[in-house]
Amino acid sequence: MNTITGTSDLLSYYQDIYGNSGSTSGAELQENLTNKDYSQASEEELMDVCKEFEAYFTEQVIKQMAKMIPENEENSTVGKYMDYFGDTFVQEIASEIVESNEGNGLGIAQTLYEQMKRNYGLE
Repeated sequence: MNTITGTSDLLSYYQDIYGNSGSTSGAELQENLTNKDYSQASEEELMDVCKEFEAYFTEQVIKQMAKMIPENEENSTVGKYMDYFGDTFVQEIASEIVESNEGNGLGIAQTLYEQMKRNYGLE
């Protein structure tokens, strides 16, 4: 069983299992998680990174769910728009989900935040 010690490990673990969709937001998130020292970060900066990860994770879940919708003639017009604007739309939906529930989203960001505070000794 793999031990996940931080958000960069979590992102790597997720990408190993589910693959990287080639999303630029994934590359940016990977850069943020691996090349920054969060031991001196403020609580706000730490929470922002955690919310970025939750939004990325949610975006990937939505994209995988969308693949399960069968194509037919009735939704072909929608398909054309989704080809052009789909990624932006999915990113906005994921961001809305993260900010829903009084800013707690799905709770992934809060859990990561608490874990990172423990890992960096910020408690």
